[in-house]
Amino acid sequence: MYRTLIGTLALGAALAVQPALAQKTTLNVGMASADAGKLDPHLSATTPDKALFNYMFNGLVRFKPGSMNPETIEPDIAEKWSSSEDAKTWTFNIRRGVQCHHGYGEITSADIVYSLQRAADPKRSGFSSDFKDFDKVEAVDANTIRVTLKSAVPSLLGLLTNYHGGNIVCKKAAEEMGENFQKKPVGTGPFMFSEYAPKQSVTLVAHKGYFRGAPKLEKVVYRYIPSDASRDLAYTSGEIDLLYGKGEQTWVERMGKLPNTVVEVFEPAEMAVLYLNTKMKPLDDLRVRQALGHALNIAEIVTFKGAAVARPAKSIVPIGYLGFTDDVPLLKYDPAKAKALLTEAGYPNGLTIKIIHTSLPGMLSTIEVVQQQFRKSGIILDMEIVEHATFHAEIRKDKSAIVQYQAARFPIADTYLTQFFHSSAIVGTPTAVTNFTHCNDADAEIVAARSEPDQAKQKALWKTAQQKLMTKVCALPIYENLLVWARRGNFDFGFKLEGSLNLGPVVSELAHFK
Repeated sequence: MYRTLIGTLALGAALAVQPALAQKTTLNVGMASADAGKLDPHLSATTPDKALFNYMFNGLVRFKPGSMNPETIEPDIAEKWSSSEDAKTWTFNIRRGVQCHHGYGEITSADIVYSLQRAADPKRSGFSSDFKDFDKVEAVDANTIRVTLKSAVPSLLGLLTNYHGGNIVCKKAAEEMGENFQKKPVGTGPFMFSEYAPKQSVTLVAHKGYFRGAPKLEKVVYRYIPSDASRDLAYTSGEIDLLYGKGEQTWVERMGKLPNTVVEVFEPAEMAVLYLNTKMKPLDDLRVRQALGHALNIAEIVTFKGAAVARPAKSIVPIGYLGFTDDVPLLKYDPAKAKALLTEAGYPNGLTIKIIHTSLPGMLSTIEVVQQQFRKSGIILDMEIVEHATFHAEIRKDKSAIVQYQAARFPIADTYLTQFFHSSAIVGTPTAVTNFTHCNDADAEIVAARSEPDQAKQKALWKTAQQKLMTKVCALPIYENLLVWARRGNFDFGFKLEGSLNLGPVVSELAHFK
């Protein structure tokens, strides 16, 4: 009894000096990817990379955390700005005290000029076409820059948010590291790069000198788990706290029943589109492209995905974007019509189309449904499945007759029309972006709309562009899939999550475990 009492007292004394419940300070994130791509925000457009970038980088301006509403864009590295009456000259005042990661110094106008010029350079950026209307970016003084445009740009501030080419990189770090910057990125955000374990994870640590205040989390471990089942198991076993979900109704319902779990369904809806290479046989024949459209059962795909997470696409511009119209020719599901068109085009026994496709689970499950639908009309999709980063590299080499691409962009029609359908964006050209179709039929309307001051006329130009491109069947819009993630109930973003243009929840200095 004596020994037991002494042991109990000793244990009690030891516990007394320990916190009752130590607050968790490491966030473990599970992402559906086999590996990181290029961890340079000016080079990568993949969903896994973009979701990570918003932890590490700032823009001149930013979307209000938890929102993607362009009307609520707010200061970020720039503390204020102004523009000329013709909206061709913009002046930004740079916030003092913004520190680059890893001791690379304070951000000045020289870093901003360098970063925007880098983003506009097709040799160093995948988003150079976004900046084609920029005439010059210059430093007025150490804390002021001036952007001069060749012509007014719709929603210029959207290009300067912490998204794509608007992410600000630190000049000294980017120049010193060269290509190594892709694996050791340096930004100014609340978390900074610490370690990369190939095909396993990227580890970030708190940027204590962050200008909005030191993050409440000490570390973020961003794990790559391509298998849906493995990722879900890692969550249910407690290994991860924030989970990239499967954009399907059954997943939402199943995960929502787990204890201490919140399922987040939020904007933007990534629009899944089949981009058809109009210069590659057999898709150079309009009748074949029309046959594909009639062989596609969009309602069935939306049902497969689930009404809680998906809605039918109505045009090649997503629903809700400024300039969207549903007054376009949508091809209705009609397998008999599809077969008749194939016969007319010289394929009475059907045809086989070779494509390259990503192994990313959500996209792969969609194309497998499409594959089954097409087979009913005599169309065989011969698919080469590759890792997601490889997929992005291959489709930009113009190697796939059909490219299924899911994307969300700044919510105005110009971004989608310019990046996916303007001739300057055709893959394989010096100014290539993501025009996999080789269509250029709406160039005039796309260009005219950019500088049209009358919004009604601007919308009319965007409408005509969509009608022309869909009449030619350059692409087949399928559905719009809302973003789906799950998190621990005791993990708090620090804001209400309604949308994130980076396709993953923003993890900022406010994020914490309760």
